[in-house]
Amino acid sequence: MTSSRAVPKPVQHFPLTRAAELLDLILHGRSPADQLMQVYFRKNRNMGVHDRGFVAETVYGCLRRKRLLEHFIHQTAPAALDIVATYLAAIQGWSARALEQAGYHADVRGLVARIRETDITTLPAAVRADLPDWLYERLEAQLGETETLALAAALNQPAPVDLRVNTLKAKREDAAILLAEEGYPATPTPLSPAGLRRNERSPLFKTRAFSEGLIEVQDEGSQLLALLVEPRRGEMVVDFCAGAGGKTLHLGALMDNTGTLYAFDVLEKRLARMKPRLARAGLDTVRRVVIEHERDKRVQRLRGKIDRVLVDAPCTGLGTLRRNPDIKWRMSDLNVITALQRRILEAAAELVKPGGRLVYATCSPLHEENEAIVEPFLAAHPEFRVIPVNEILARKHIPLALSAQEQALRLYTHRHHTDTFYAIALERASAA
Repeated sequence: MTSSRAVPKPVQHFPLTRAAELLDLILHGRSPADQLMQVYFRKNRNMGVHDRGFVAETVYGCLRRKRLLEHFIHQTAPAALDIVATYLAAIQGWSARALEQAGYHADVRGLVARIRETDITTLPAAVRADLPDWLYERLEAQLGETETLALAAALNQPAPVDLRVNTLKAKREDAAILLAEEGYPATPTPLSPAGLRRNERSPLFKTRAFSEGLIEVQDEGSQLLALLVEPRRGEMVVDFCAGAGGKTLHLGALMDNTGTLYAFDVLEKRLARMKPRLARAGLDTVRRVVIEHERDKRVQRLRGKIDRVLVDAPCTGLGTLRRNPDIKWRMSDLNVITALQRRILEAAAELVKPGGRLVYATCSPLHEENEAIVEPFLAAHPEFRVIPVNEILARKHIPLALSAQEQALRLYTHRHHTDTFYAIALERASAA
């Protein structure tokens, strides 16, 4: 099992050990992989650009394909260096000699022979999908084996770089022209009317387009969530789980920087990171509010007053595995997560005034985090009805083909080339 890309010429001191060190930190740490990687590179400033690139690409590749690599190694908990070497042989096509020259001196030739002799199609489905059993079994029960393998294959590929054009400052075509002039051409995304896409990573944060607030990095699927909210000029809107503010910024642009937009989050540091982004985007209608929990008094005082509420609920994040492959190797406590999702949905619903809208969303494909949260809520709250997603998509001119019976938005990476998302729009009945 090898890739078609050119095999790099090995160097005597190629940083295999560096990649293994970082991989071990991530597999045994609690922080997200990207954060640990930043810390590691700061502590190892003597690494050159080439070595950093090799280490980053190799570590993410190992995280994506860890289940298959462990199968080749024939160990349940192999050392990080063994995983790195196996990745280079199985996925990147390195020969036994290349690995030996790079400083890996285990049973290299036996390893390479096992890889070459293995018929991947005969392996258990969860191994082929590079998913832990608990996750594969849930997805297979929902989607069937063929769709699950297709979704897993898509999630095991690096994501493109999606951008959202800030329509307060530029049209999509104008932002694309400016990026192209700076040497970073981008193409329009097929679904989001404000989206641009690049298939390779670049230092976009150094561009004029970014520094002047014309673009933000945001997955196309994430961009559709604010469009489902359909905020209007002058309204009162709440982004209930705002984080660092990607969707808040989008909502503010859709509102044309009018009305009042509340950004709630339980972490002050996340909201603090939003401040320079708001300034760059030219938004001054956003109120950042740190809350202790979903029943905070700062939330309660807005009961029945809000036109639109977006709940991008805390979730397993499994729909973002293209960028965050380490997530699948950390067993999530679904009971804890879903209990929080139910509480947040209940609290957020109380804010919605008669005739107002509530959008509930997750970046997860799991039924437990989506339908199993919304259906009991609707059964207990007959004052809310589902707005068929096709109605909203048609109004926003989003060319997404869904069945006429589809009530919610379901984006799957292998079908739509976005992160995997679930979203549903609910409307509170108008007062009699």
